[in-house]
Amino acid sequence: MATPRKPRKKKPTATRAQYSDRSFWATVKRSAKAIGESTLTTAFTLYNTFNDDKTPIWAKTVVGGAIAYLILPLDAIPDYLPVIGFVDDAGALAAASATVAAHITPTHKREGKRQMEEFFS
Repeated sequence: MATPRKPRKKKPTATRAQYSDRSFWATVKRSAKAIGESTLTTAFTLYNTFNDDKTPIWAKTVVGGAIAYLILPLDAIPDYLPVIGFVDDAGALAAASATVAAHITPTHKREGKRQMEEFFS
């Protein structure tokens, strides 16, 4: 009689996304022109929404996921491809923005626009 096989341990398929201010700003600085002004303004607005203590945890989770997708090197469409490289990132940011729209304040928008203008000045 054959001995039963031991079940194999599953190997993780991806690393856990880690959001940090440093990784967000590094991605923005490295890819600002390719990302585009509109997408970058949305990213800054969501960044400010994420860092607001009044934003609920569920909304921070949605925003954090979109920002993590922007800064992580693994994408559906690789960021290094000209023209289309950040299309999926823009989609993720737009979806997050629509999902948490009720928690994005005029202050978040103003600050996002100001950061965008300051960044390119």
